[in-house]
Amino acid sequence: MSQAMDPIGVFDSGVGGISALQAMIRILPQEHFIYYGDRANAPYGTRSTEEVIHLVRQVTAKLMDRHIKALVIACNTATGAAAQTLRRELTIPVIGMEPALKPASEIRRDGGILVLATPLTLRQEKFERLMEKYGTGAVKVPCVGLMELVEREDWDGAGKYLEQLFAGYDLQKTDAVVLGCTHYVFLKDMIREMLPERTAITEGSMGTAKQLKRVLARNRLLNETGAGKVDLETSGTPEELDTMKRLLQRHISF
Repeated sequence: MSQAMDPIGVFDSGVGGISALQAMIRILPQEHFIYYGDRANAPYGTRSTEEVIHLVRQVTAKLMDRHIKALVIACNTATGAAAQTLRRELTIPVIGMEPALKPASEIRRDGGILVLATPLTLRQEKFERLMEKYGTGAVKVPCVGLMELVEREDWDGAGKYLEQLFAGYDLQKTDAVVLGCTHYVFLKDMIREMLPERTAITEGSMGTAKQLKRVLARNRLLNETGAGKVDLETSGTPEELDTMKRLLQRHISF
């Protein structure tokens, strides 16, 4: 069987990467995706870099046993912590994510940029390099606990969290808000209603999906026949698997 027929492995610490998976399905409908949510070890964003690398290696080994042709780290925190390590250790393409600060900087006029992300993402060297290049006017906004609200599908709790969060900033002087965690993309429409019309929202789901397509094409790994499919797996409970299924069906505006 051609390697192009092999599946693509996608993983996150929990359900957040499903937002990126939706974008991948949209532009690569003939591919077979295996999504793994490491819910038993979530959240990654409050762990040390060393812990995250260890957990990512465990997940990657499970996916490699499924003979994946490419690996997508659908998690900003895990990308910053482990992408370089995995690229050294694996022979297949590894595609990561990063907070969409560059497009936010291109939108920025004379106002500020709020970068919402996990504490670990915001203190990683990878993010610091992004800030050096594109961080003029940008403010780091660590969102402790917000990812967990999405995991529990506590949309009311997330709404209250965000209202309190944004109350501390002058949104009329904010040009862009960066959703620097895949979990936050499920809150995009909610956040849109809280922001002035002039304030843009940027996130990396579609950019990651397009990069995956470019990498597959370059390596002659695109599956161009048949119907695609998605397998959802988790280190968590059956109830958490049900959550993943519901979120896969949830509408997201890209």
